[in-house]
Amino acid sequence: MPKLSSTDLDVSRLCLGGNVFGWTADSEQSFAVLDAYHERGGNFIDTADVYSQWGEGNSGGESEEIIGRWLATKDRDDVVLATKVGMLKGFDDQKATTIEAAAEASLKRLGVDHIDLYYAHRDDPETPLVESLAAYDRLVKDGKVRYIAASNYSAARLQEALEISEREGFAKFVALQPEYNLVSRAQYEGDLERVVRENGLAAVPYWSLAKGFLTGKYRPGVEVESARKVAASKYLDEHGLKTLEILDELAEQHSTTVAAVALAWLANQPTVAAPIASARTVEQLADLLPVLDLEIDTTRLNVI
Repeated sequence: MPKLSSTDLDVSRLCLGGNVFGWTADSEQSFAVLDAYHERGGNFIDTADVYSQWGEGNSGGESEEIIGRWLATKDRDDVVLATKVGMLKGFDDQKATTIEAAAEASLKRLGVDHIDLYYAHRDDPETPLVESLAAYDRLVKDGKVRYIAASNYSAARLQEALEISEREGFAKFVALQPEYNLVSRAQYEGDLERVVRENGLAAVPYWSLAKGFLTGKYRPGVEVESARKVAASKYLDEHGLKTLEILDELAEQHSTTVAAVALAWLANQPTVAAPIASARTVEQLADLLPVLDLEIDTTRLNVI
């Protein structure tokens, strides 16, 4: 397994997203997915305190609680656990008090004494970066968090945060979680990718399958029952259909799935450590797992 940037965290080539746990996947389904991922050699699990606040009757923290109950039956050292702070109602800023209180709440829900990778879920322009970064640094020094990372930061703010940490002697962000996939590339490729590369960070992209579009199940004239069908269907344009055409060809040539090829393209990008993808069922997960050891030339997809 590759290291996550400059850390000593060995992570699998696929990061399992926990956003569906407690939302479209109940505890039993979630446990089955987590077991199947772990048994196949996956070790990198991503969640957030806000998951899955949007589910009916939910208030947030459901995903962390499910993962915590599952993790209680496993060897903690076998799992690289990532969670986030900054989007849960009542904890939706980057103030020091918020970060520290949210970390304690996440540790309790997860049933662990440390978080491996703790993300600032989004930037908070109203709070000085130095205040936020000092709070994250205290969590690292106290052993409650091993490494910190950023999500949804602009290139300029990410660079500023890294410079402040360098100046103040704080723990630095080691990773960035951006939106990035085959049909949504412009936001990351450019200044953001440059900052990641020049500072030795790792990218751990979310929406790696474009909200399900890059699984190949969304096609013209095909009706899909999914909570994400409206969002995914927006990619059914000329560019999206051309992408699916090449993915179909590569998947057939390598006797694998369209989703695995799309994830392999992302995993092959020089700054990417592991793409994040979620699965509601074991059957959905089966389409993703081949990327863990899929060796494939995806350069044809670079020029779409």
